[in-house]
Amino acid sequence: MNNPPPPQQPPQPRQLRLELPANLNATYANAAVISQTHSEIILDFVQVMPNDPRARVQTRIAMTPANAKLFLQALQTNLERFEQLHGEIKLPPKPLSLADQLFGFVKSDGEGDAPNG
Repeated sequence: MNNPPPPQQPPQPRQLRLELPANLNATYANAAVISQTHSEIILDFVQVMPNDPRARVQTRIAMTPANAKLFLQALQTNLERFEQLHGEIKLPPKPLSLADQLFGFVKSDGEGDAPNG
């Protein structure tokens, strides 16, 4: 008789011990620039200061696309937990695009002084 193979056990979750060096400094960033190559997602965390046109890169992180997607999922989960405890995070209004800033006054619904021909 053929015996069926034993059921496979699910893999055990890997336990990591997170070690923080004693001299580790937190870095503040109030903006991020995200770019990619064919094999990496690059996150540049930057600090933008008022009245200074420069944006100083504080930290650069390079990840594989798969790890970046896992990071995105983990960040989403943590933001949802934060909002459950502290309420919805309110975002400032999105800035107008340059086109909106320059041409936002132009009416596109047929109004205006253009002659009918």
